[in-house]
Amino acid sequence: MGEGKQGALAVVELPNSSGQNPIAQLQNKFKELEAGFKLWLSKQSLPVEAAVVTATSGLQGAAIGGFMGTLTQDVSSSMPTPPAGANLNPQAMASFQQAQALAGGPLVQARNFAVMTGVNAGISCVLKRIRGKEDVQSSMAAAFGSGALFSLVSGMGGPNPVPNALTSGIFFALVQGGLFELGRKFSQPPAEDTHYVRTRSLLSSLGLQNYEKNFKKGLLTDTTLPLLTDRQDIDVRIPPGPRLLILDRIQRDPELRKR
Repeated sequence: MGEGKQGALAVVELPNSSGQNPIAQLQNKFKELEAGFKLWLSKQSLPVEAAVVTATSGLQGAAIGGFMGTLTQDVSSSMPTPPAGANLNPQAMASFQQAQALAGGPLVQARNFAVMTGVNAGISCVLKRIRGKEDVQSSMAAAFGSGALFSLVSGMGGPNPVPNALTSGIFFALVQGGLFELGRKFSQPPAEDTHYVRTRSLLSSLGLQNYEKNFKKGLLTDTTLPLLTDRQDIDVRIPPGPRLLILDRIQRDPELRKR
């Protein structure tokens, strides 16, 4: 009887035996699908890859634009509409069209964002396949194309669509180029200081890597390790316990003793 109850409890607890979060399972499944999709896409021809990337990015942009349009819908509905027979000067009409383009409803914003994201991703895809790399030049070229086409589609160009499209493209290219360089600068790992390679290894082996900054403050480089005494450790504010461990390791290191 007791064994039957234990077996039933084991069966009941079996579904939770893995203990994995359902959200984590969905995230892992999504990552697998994304990796498979990218692998399939990399094997396609350039026109197919560019078309798929442009379409998927455009759909994502349209979703974002539609959501943004719901937030700006009240602004666009409150904007005054010029009378049908009103004779507005070209400058005023251009300003009104630009305001409409920036504060349009969900459909307008979905179209604008779809153009920006789709064209940008499509041009980036083509340039990456042709040039074999993704750099600031490709990023700026894609931004120029998306900015210019956005100006033409949204109607922000006013009475002079072509010059304004070029201006918008240049503006988009400069902004994206600056963001690309900024992101690359902050994403690069800091260069390793070659003057403290041996010091860093010694401290890490002792579990005292937190005191590397003390060595750097005192300019105690790798070349000074054989000359290190208790006095220098005190000067750079290393506590007595770590000082003894460091000096003992230096004295027992045959290479440092020889030097």
